[in-house]
Amino acid sequence: MSLLLQSIESLKQYRSQISGDVGFVPTMGALHQGHGSLFTVARAQNVCVIASIFVNPAQFDDKNDLNAYPRTLHQDLEMAKNKGVDAVFLPTPEALYPEGYRFKLHEDGYSQTLCGADRPGHFDGVLTIVMKLLQLTKPHRAYFGEKDYQQFQLINDMAKDFFLECEIIGMPTVREHDGLAMSSRNQRLGIMARQKAALFPKILNSGLSPEAVKCALIQEGFQVDYVTDTKGRRYGAVRLGDDQGGMVRLIDNFPRVMSAL
Repeated sequence: MSLLLQSIESLKQYRSQISGDVGFVPTMGALHQGHGSLFTVARAQNVCVIASIFVNPAQFDDKNDLNAYPRTLHQDLEMAKNKGVDAVFLPTPEALYPEGYRFKLHEDGYSQTLCGADRPGHFDGVLTIVMKLLQLTKPHRAYFGEKDYQQFQLINDMAKDFFLECEIIGMPTVREHDGLAMSSRNQRLGIMARQKAALFPKILNSGLSPEAVKCALIQEGFQVDYVTDTKGRRYGAVRLGDDQGGMVRLIDNFPRVMSAL
């Protein structure tokens, strides 16, 4: 079993005793093999691996989405143990936000586009919690999946701009057998919606123009937030209904297809 650290004080004490490189994997739980791939690489590159499990309320623009986010702590801890994670940090919102949400990090540019345009304040919450966790764990390397490529770029830029002594490492998207990017939110999809979700990456990466991709996705029953080519990649975000009458938001990205059909 990985060591469980349930307070900031216990994390600080544990971190002070470690000599050698530390790898850190921040998560919101509901772990899948995408997270597992981050743990595997972190284990291979560091003396110690710390993971965090924290569903960060500050990055949710929709309280229903926050409440519906899957929580699977027992299974998460099993995966962490099996992947060789040394310690898991399990903080409370009160511990990480002792002043409430008075202080936050804000990037006034790229974070306002793509997912940021549809989810106001989302990346403020992401950057704020990542900065807090990096300050507490003081890792040599931190690992993020490239499914959230915009998030990875923003965190990497933040670390450089604030002179953090931590290498931000992006790892390739891990996909299901039908091509759907692994995501904790996939657990909320019913059988029919899950089958339909597999069309999203296929259409997004089909080589069609962004407008043609939008039309094709709408015809298949998706609500489309955006499909955009920027910074050498194609990005897309869609929504599908879940079994409880809510909406599940899926994102994906691919290296840009240069020729349109």
